[in-house]
Amino acid sequence: MKKKVLGILLTLAVTVAFAAGCGGQNPSEVQEQTENTQGETGAAQEEKDSVIVAMGTTSEPESGFDPAYGWGAGEHVHEPLIQSTLTVTTTDLKIDYDLATDMQVSEDGMTWTVKIRDDVKFTDGEALSAQDVAFTYNTVKENSSVNDFTMLKEAVALDETTVEFHMERPYSIWPYTMAIVGIVPEHAYSAAYGENPIGSGRYIMKQWDKGQQIIFEANPDYYGDAPKMKQVTILFMDEDAAYAAAMAGQVDLAYTSASYSDQTIDGYALLAYETVDNRGFNLPAVSVSTDAQGNQVGNDFTSDVQVRRAINIGIDREEMIANVLNGYGTAAYSICDKMPWYNEEARVSYDPEGAAELLDQAGWTVGADGIREKDGVQAKLNILYASGDSVRQALAADTQNQLKKLGIEVTIEGVGWDTAYTRALGEPLMWGWGAHTPMELYNIYHTLDNGTAEYSPYSNETVDKYMDEALKATSLEESYDLWKKAQWDGTTGVIQEGDIPWIWLCNIDHLYWANENLKVAEQKLHPHGHGWSIVNNVDQWEWQ
Repeated sequence: MKKKVLGILLTLAVTVAFAAGCGGQNPSEVQEQTENTQGETGAAQEEKDSVIVAMGTTSEPESGFDPAYGWGAGEHVHEPLIQSTLTVTTTDLKIDYDLATDMQVSEDGMTWTVKIRDDVKFTDGEALSAQDVAFTYNTVKENSSVNDFTMLKEAVALDETTVEFHMERPYSIWPYTMAIVGIVPEHAYSAAYGENPIGSGRYIMKQWDKGQQIIFEANPDYYGDAPKMKQVTILFMDEDAAYAAAMAGQVDLAYTSASYSDQTIDGYALLAYETVDNRGFNLPAVSVSTDAQGNQVGNDFTSDVQVRRAINIGIDREEMIANVLNGYGTAAYSICDKMPWYNEEARVSYDPEGAAELLDQAGWTVGADGIREKDGVQAKLNILYASGDSVRQALAADTQNQLKKLGIEVTIEGVGWDTAYTRALGEPLMWGWGAHTPMELYNIYHTLDNGTAEYSPYSNETVDKYMDEALKATSLEESYDLWKKAQWDGTTGVIQEGDIPWIWLCNIDHLYWANENLKVAEQKLHPHGHGWSIVNNVDQWEWQ
């Protein structure tokens, strides 16, 4: 009797949790959907050509599948499933071709000439031409709310298979931008395109039940290798509902987090993929002042470079990964660990004695209360984190505990993003970054017209110069070397022996519960955002 009651309670719990991730439907509706999904899952495994994936609710693209409004960029960074792109990134984050067959850049870096395939059709039967490519890029330049296209002056179709990109300024890493911009058809583009997309990619969007699911079907006229997965269903669920759905066998792959990693699910394996999904905090590198709006800019404690260096080597990243992430992460020393443009000199060893010595040498002496002090300024920090983000909160708390041992008193505070950006100008904020482009370095460290970097006050003319030269480079390989020098050139940079205005803690592994009979294709490093990256190559997945 007891087992029967427990079984009923578990079924009810799964149903309720599943409902929470399915748009708030009532239990009877969810039970019906659950039964239907279960039947589909069984069919998927029998036919071996379809898959059901659970993603977080924030992964659903609010503006739909229009590249001009974020699809393929931001939190949805990937090669779009519906549209084709000119280039793609490989598993080692180098550049390869998709629609493009050749690309050349002029010596001054101001003109990119790209040849495209002549055998590609949109799913409405119309041929894809260079005119569509030019139209797409001119449209995203005009309307993009996510990506920066200020470097592009205009795109021009020279003939049916040749497009020229005329630049406002040299931009050597343009091929990385071309890897996330899906090509749309000029003849079928309108304000409603995002909800009814027509593309030339691997899949066709067949159904979108907002707040619940999206169903993709393989494009029968795709010019590349035919997708092995003929149907891909994406369910949008919160984390608890995704876990419950996996427990009930209703999904083939479900995103999860380290807090669930000590659990087991019959018939499922826990997959962990390395990322460049960074977590770290800024340290304002200038003394306190006030901007025109009355906001604090700078911090009298963290403006001391020796303090920043001490904090960087005074944090045990491996302990943090073990305690906060249950071991599912890798230590981070920069914003671009493991990327082709990463400078290995950024790596440091945990050295609490060395950290204490740096603080002593800089005049930060331990007071009677155990807190360091110098010239009347106490070694105190208030670390901000995004309210509702339990991982960032835990990382902030772990940082608090570790820095206390160095004589630094830390408080932590949850804040909303409406105030976080402004407050980060004077206080550390626990951030999340990481993208498949060196522009992430530029966006964080490069000086703006106001004389300081965008997200935290910092400026270094030499670092700026290297990044500017990197963008003017005549090849990607040449630019990689310059991006590395911006991090450290032997004399100055943004790493430990340089200015160290940001402290990078860890790259969070992206975790998934996967049906043990499902073979997920090899993944490239996932960027920031635990969502669409996993299905970048879903067309290559197989049932075993």
